[in-house]
Amino acid sequence: MKGVVVKSTGSWYVVRDAEHTLHRARLRGKFKLKGMKVSNPLAVGDHVEFDIEDTGEDTVVIHKIADRENYIIRQSTHKSAHAHIIAANLDQALLIVTLVSPRTSFGFIDRFLVTAEAYDISTTLVFNKTDLYDADVQEYQRQISHMYARIGYNSVAVSAMAEEGMDALLALLQGKTTLLSGHSGVGKSTLINLLVPDLQLKTSGISDFSDKGVHTTTFAEMFEVSPGTYIIDTPGIKELGIVDIPAAELGHYFPEMRERLNQCRFNNCTHFNEPGCAIVEAVRQNDISLSRYESYLSMLHGGDNRK
Repeated sequence: MKGVVVKSTGSWYVVRDAEHTLHRARLRGKFKLKGMKVSNPLAVGDHVEFDIEDTGEDTVVIHKIADRENYIIRQSTHKSAHAHIIAANLDQALLIVTLVSPRTSFGFIDRFLVTAEAYDISTTLVFNKTDLYDADVQEYQRQISHMYARIGYNSVAVSAMAEEGMDALLALLQGKTTLLSGHSGVGKSTLINLLVPDLQLKTSGISDFSDKGVHTTTFAEMFEVSPGTYIIDTPGIKELGIVDIPAAELGHYFPEMRERLNQCRFNNCTHFNEPGCAIVEAVRQNDISLSRYESYLSMLHGGDNRK
C-alpha cells in the first residue's frame, strides 16, 4: 500500500493512504538515506509504501521511502554532525515573519530563503501581527516588502488576532501542499486555527522575559485545509543552520547575486574582498541591499544561525 506521512513524532508516524484513512506507522529497521547524515530518515510529506501489521491493531510498517522531489533541511539541534529534514515534497513555503513581539531578523529570513532556493521551493513572506504595528512599523514593513519584491519574493501582510488578510492567505494555499515555518511565537498555530477552524491547535503567548516565542507545536504535522489543499505545521525554529551548500555556490542562491556572478573579475570570487567584484560594487551602488549582503557574509563565514 502507498501513502503520505502526515505526522512525525520522531519514533512513530501517521500515514494517510489513498482512501484518506489514517494509520499509525513505524519504520521497519533502521533506514539510512544514501549520502545523507540526518537525524530523521522520514519526514512529513514523504511518500511511502507500507504493510499492515498482523497484530489486530491499526498499525502499519513502512518499508520504502520514495525519492523526494524537494525538501527543507536544517542542521540538527541535537546531533551536530547531522541534519534534520523539516518537510518534504512541497509545492511552496510560507515564512511567517513578525517585526514586533518577537522580531524576525533579516539573517533568519535570508537563511530560510537560501535553503528554499537550493531545493527550488517557492517562498512567500507572511508578515503577521499587523495589528501591533504603529505608523512607523507599517512603513518599515512596506520597505522590507519592497526590498524582497525587487528580487522576486512576494509577501502578504496579515493579522491572525484581527483575522485580517485571511482571504489572501487562503488564495495562496489553494490546491497546493505548503510548509508554514518561522520562529516560535510568530503566530503559526493561530493562523492555522483560522484556516482550519476544526483543529483548535494549542497556542501560547510570548515570554515577557525574552520577548521570544514559547514552543506550542512539538511535532511536524500536515493538515487538510480543503480537498487538494494541505498545510504542514512545524515546531518553531530558533536556529536555522545551512546544510550542504559549499561556500563557492552560496551566491547562486541569492537571486540578486546570481544574475551578476559572471561579471566578477575572478571565476572563484567569494564576493568578500576580491578586486573587481561585481557583487561588492552592486552593494556600493545600492543595487543589492546591505542587509542581504550582510546575511551572505554571515553564512559564508559561518555566523550565528539565530541572526
